[in-house]
Amino acid sequence: MNRNPSSVKKSLTSAVVALTGIFAAEELQAAPLSLPAALQIDAGPVGKLNLQGAASAYGMWQDNAFAGSGTPGNKTASADISNGLVMLSKTDGMFQFAVQAGAYNVITLGAPFASTGTFTQNTFGALPTAYVEFAPTDHFNIQVGKLFTLIGAEYTFSYQNWNINRGLLWGQENAVNKGVQLNYTAGPVTAALSWNDGFYSNRFNWVTGMLTWAVDKKNSVFLQAGGNLGHTDYVHESLATAPLQNNETIAVAGYTYTGDTLVLTPYLQYTSVPASAIQALGAGSKRTSTLGAAVLADYSFSDTMSLAGRVEYISNSGNLTDGSANLTGFGPGSHAWSLTVTPTYQKGSYFARAELAYVAASMAADTGIFGRSGLNQSQVRGMVETGFLF
Repeated sequence: MNRNPSSVKKSLTSAVVALTGIFAAEELQAAPLSLPAALQIDAGPVGKLNLQGAASAYGMWQDNAFAGSGTPGNKTASADISNGLVMLSKTDGMFQFAVQAGAYNVITLGAPFASTGTFTQNTFGALPTAYVEFAPTDHFNIQVGKLFTLIGAEYTFSYQNWNINRGLLWGQENAVNKGVQLNYTAGPVTAALSWNDGFYSNRFNWVTGMLTWAVDKKNSVFLQAGGNLGHTDYVHESLATAPLQNNETIAVAGYTYTGDTLVLTPYLQYTSVPASAIQALGAGSKRTSTLGAAVLADYSFSDTMSLAGRVEYISNSGNLTDGSANLTGFGPGSHAWSLTVTPTYQKGSYFARAELAYVAASMAADTGIFGRSGLNQSQVRGMVETGFLF
């Protein structure tokens, strides 16, 4: 997903997600929001099924709202559903599956956004993820269908993340792709390899991979990489398909510390789009890259209270006159950073959290993208989100 119209915290936890099922992840995830134990359904010859869900809404205020009208991103204040999802899965036996259905929204810092209904309809649809799995051993399985990406340090839906807004680096990463994924574990090492359609492009020319090494119970390192093996020079109708990013090569390297009360994930991200793809899309003439760094953290004060934080930096290579493309939405030659703080309360199925986020960008030619005039270079967002996980 990307803020440019032309255009998962995958630590050890994400490796476990890939191997055991996308919905069991929240119980393993060291995050302030935890899904309660799944409701088990006896489905006769099919076996035991797990039923879970998320129902939540958000309210937002932002200064320097984007120019235009008709979407929440152009308004100073807005409110909508953030998650209205039901998840059904089978996570044992040789043949497994997982299906997720409902409505959702993905709101990213520094970017306009749509209503939940519009976003759901124009991205991954009412069935955002669904796959079947063949698991011949405890160490190896194959998944086929609509899968979460192997790339990145944040998950797709807000209830899965420490923060409500996704960060700046998220804009260079895909979220859901269609394809085939192989997962393997051997002691402390977990690996996954996927052939897929990248940014939900319906063109199966992407390969992504992920490798995680659990150094010990508290420390792990991860490497992720992927890219388009060919060129995709068309604009797909889905908002999820960012044409420039769909032609990129991406690499992510990070480290996760998981303590009794503190979880910390610093990581680096690099992307590059070749000149040939940029030219084919009419977005410039020169190979363009981004370089980003971020630190995600979550501290638990008690069983019900926690505080999450995120700090990020990202740059877009080039300048306004050398033919470089606009990959970040802030323009060629730009630099941007963000700071996000999210206190969270959860007791049982109920949760409530608030968020304050600040984005600043240094634009080429000293211009901007924020505000009605499009000349402001910073934005503040305040959000609240509340709901139930079941």
